[in-house]
Amino acid sequence: NAALAHYSPSNGSSRTLSAGEMYLFDTGGQYLDGTTDITRTVLWGEPTPLQKEAYTRVLMGNIDLSRLVFPSNTAGRTVESFARRALWDVGLNYGHGTGHGIGNFLSVHEWPVGFQSNNVPLEAGMFTSIEPGYYRDGEFGIRIEDVALVVEAQTESGEEPFLTFELVSLVPYDRNLIDLSLLSPEQVR
Repeated sequence: NAALAHYSPSNGSSRTLSAGEMYLFDTGGQYLDGTTDITRTVLWGEPTPLQKEAYTRVLMGNIDLSRLVFPSNTAGRTVESFARRALWDVGLNYGHGTGHGIGNFLSVHEWPVGFQSNNVPLEAGMFTSIEPGYYRDGEFGIRIEDVALVVEAQTESGEEPFLTFELVSLVPYDRNLIDLSLLSPEQVR
């Protein structure tokens, strides 16, 4: 059922998982010191070449956006394409937003922070998710979602404040699904 970007289980659609298929789990909770919203995709067994490439390209998008250094007062929609580029390079895409603000004892999806056209500019101190994905209708779905803190970036010029993201998620990725040959040395680091 992970081929659906936003799936809710029901008695009519739930089924037993089996080895050899991808499993996407979107999980999180609200705690006294913060809110988590983490999505990972795993596979028990040998991935197909498409599954491995798609997963790696979703990971590349997550890494590329997470590492981005950008001017302060930049809206999320301006940088959102960095999360899609690795997929776009081979004609793939996903049909949901790349991320949303993370609330604390509010809504986990907290507006107005995020990467859509109606979101406010990113500022240091904001928490957002970064969650590119890929969904092959009727076959499998992939999403890698991390929570990131917007922080000031250290730049060589130091003239104008720039921002970047600091990932605060500590959940590993499925190494069985990563094709290292597609990653740049910077992405591997």
